Amino acid sequence: MQFESYWHDTAQPFAGGAQGPVEGHYDVAVIGAGFTGLAAARQLAKVGVKVVVLEAERVGWGASGRNGGHLNNGLAHSFLSAKSALGVGRAVALYKAFDDSIDTIEAIIAEEGIDCNFRRAGKLKLASKPQHFDAIARNFEAVHKEVDPDTALLTASDLKSEVGSPFHGAMLSKKSAMMHMGRYVAGLATAAARHGAVIFEKAAVTAHRQGNGRHNLETARGSVTADHVLVATGAYTPSLFNYFRRRIISVGSFLIATRPLTDAEIAATMPGNRTCVTSMNIGNYFRLSPDKRLIFGGRARFSATSDQRSDARSGDILRASLAEIFPQLAGVEINYCWGGLVDMTKDRYPRAGYVDGVWYAMGYSGHGAQLSTHLGMIIADAILGKADRNPIKGLEWPAVPGHFGKPWFLPLVGLYYKTLDRFQ
Repeated sequence: MQFESYWHDTAQPFAGGAQGPVEGHYDVAVIGAGFTGLAAARQLAKVGVKVVVLEAERVGWGASGRNGGHLNNGLAHSFLSAKSALGVGRAVALYKAFDDSIDTIEAIIAEEGIDCNFRRAGKLKLASKPQHFDAIARNFEAVHKEVDPDTALLTASDLKSEVGSPFHGAMLSKKSAMMHMGRYVAGLATAAARHGAVIFEKAAVTAHRQGNGRHNLETARGSVTADHVLVATGAYTPSLFNYFRRRIISVGSFLIATRPLTDAEIAATMPGNRTCVTSMNIGNYFRLSPDKRLIFGGRARFSATSDQRSDARSGDILRASLAEIFPQLAGVEINYCWGGLVDMTKDRYPRAGYVDGVWYAMGYSGHGAQLSTHLGMIIADAILGKADRNPIKGLEWPAVPGHFGKPWFLPLVGLYYKTLDRFQ
């Protein structure tokens, strides 16, 4: 078993990184070479903006290369709760932004010729308990009527042709898609560089100063100045951007991938070949990979650490969950086990805008694979002075009380959600 992201191991890495020292002046400096930063850089470079991307590790090293491979439309919350928390107008705008995000990704893939196995698969929100189906049905009624008619409510009987495990019904979101995340992020970086963006890898930003209308960004490889800065680092935001560190909770998310399944195993496990997520608070999500593996993930442990030891412990938990949901795969070989950090906000709504002299987009709360490309482009347009299309502009973002970068409270949060799952 490899303790490495399946997406990283099965994709050609980006080969267009800038060599030599980090130096010069740029119109825009983007910190972070994930989906958000690369999409923004591509958008800016296409219209002749001089843009540099500074990445601490490698292109796609963070959440963009460590996720489950889902491009799900819809919100992390129920639409009903989003309307209550955000108001009808913003809830609808944010919901539609997720729809637009998948359209945006599909258009970029076509325009740039990125081979990343993109496919409109549809997403199933699976009811793990009978009472969960009632809540899913209420949410479906509101979504289907008010914002997304491309949805359907499936009964437990309907699911027999979709998933080889007994669930109590599901909501199907038909616009949802899937792709190979490693191939997409490398292709997006290649496209950004082809349009003129300069991408430095292994160039962690170690200092940031503002003055005289300019930003100075220092790295171990040198320094640059820029008129604008976009922070697109999510859960991996360095401590020198403390405003975001106090508002982002970094939470580990963990995944395993089986050996390639036989056609018979697929027919007995995932005949519908969609993206799936269960309704538990500490739930699981799963899909088939392009080479027929089952990629199975979840919040196995409430931890802010992802390394081989932590990932292995989480992998054992995920293996047990896999066997519980799909007993027919209980003994299947696991080829990959990996983890990464998710940038959660307290209310699990993303944030994007301008504060303390810098632009930002982050806080995707586990739904960044689909939204980040689109939001990165929206912020790029805002930097260019174009019409503001940011669906979350001005949404209040208070600091998390008692949080200064290391989320000491995660075990308590995990215990709370485990208790909810036991009794709800």
